[in-house]
Amino acid sequence: MPDAAPLLDAAWRIDPVLVRRGVPAHVSLLYPFVPESALTGQDEKSVRSLAASFPAADLLLEEVVTASSGFVAVTVPGLQPIVDAFRAQWPGLRPYTGRFGARPAAHVTVAMGADNPTAAAHVHAAIDSLLPLRTRAAAVQLVVLTEDGWQSRFTAPLGVPDGP
Repeated sequence: MPDAAPLLDAAWRIDPVLVRRGVPAHVSLLYPFVPESALTGQDEKSVRSLAASFPAADLLLEEVVTASSGFVAVTVPGLQPIVDAFRAQWPGLRPYTGRFGARPAAHVTVAMGADNPTAAAHVHAAIDSLLPLRTRAAAVQLVVLTEDGWQSRFTAPLGVPDGP
């Protein structure tokens, strides 16, 4: 979600430690996902099929949420149906290992570890001033964690069947 990059930039200007540099603004559909060593061709086919079953979506980001753990995010309710479909496809995978409950909202993580309430409040205010933000989701990207960090495995367009 390149259009959401200014949200992360605003948090970085407040405290660079709060933002995962090198990880662009995105919505995780299911994290953690199947480890790369266990990822099958069927898993990849399912990702592509699910992506094809949803149309590209125009999105409005307008709500900031925070948690006591120093987590600051912007909800993306327009992607909740896709997130729910991915979670239903892989019911054995617990989103965020259950840390945020059984059904955490689709969101763009802006900052993590803002243990100082003042820093979290400053991040909240800074990103709130950038909202509402309009963007478009046009694809799902499968990324895997490798020894060299997060790597894209493939991108599947939303609403476009994969091959004949």
